[in-house]
Amino acid sequence: MSRRECPPIPEVALIRAYSPAEAAQWAQDWLAVYGKDRQGMNTKDFLWHVFSGGRYPSLSGAEAMSTYRQQTGVEFVVLANDRKQALLLSQPPQGPPWSDCYVFPPNLAWTLAFTHEAGWLGPYFARHPDFAALNHANQLKLQKRLEAERARAKGWC
Repeated sequence: MSRRECPPIPEVALIRAYSPAEAAQWAQDWLAVYGKDRQGMNTKDFLWHVFSGGRYPSLSGAEAMSTYRQQTGVEFVVLANDRKQALLLSQPPQGPPWSDCYVFPPNLAWTLAFTHEAGWLGPYFARHPDFAALNHANQLKLQKRLEAERARAKGWC
C-alpha cells in the first residue's frame, strides 16, 4: 500500500486537516456503519473491500460516480486509506486526493470509496441505513448556509 502525501486542495475548500488520532477515529466511525459485516474481507489493507466483497450494498463504477456527483452538503470528510490522514472540505473533491480514500459527510449519510483499482474495482458509492434522515439533516444545513450567504450578499449581516 503506497502512501501519498496530502495533495494540494484549493484553500477555499479546505476547512481543516485532522490529526492522525482524529483520522483513526473517522476510520472507526466509518467501519461502524459500512464495515459491520467485514469479517474475512481484509479491511486492514483496504476498507473498500467491504464493497468489492459484497458485504455492504453499493453502486460501482460510473453509476457510483454519477450518484456521488449528485450529493450536496456543507462539509465533507476525506479519509485516506492509511487511516492516518483526513481532511474536512467545504466541497466534495472531484477526483481522489489519495489513490485509495473515502469521502463522506460528517454524519456518514453516504460514502464514496475511491480505489486504486478504479475501472475494475470501484469506485464504490454506498448509503447509510438511515440515509433519508441523515441526508435531510445535511440538506437543512446546506439551506441554512445558502440563506446566510444570501443575507451577507445583501449586507444584512
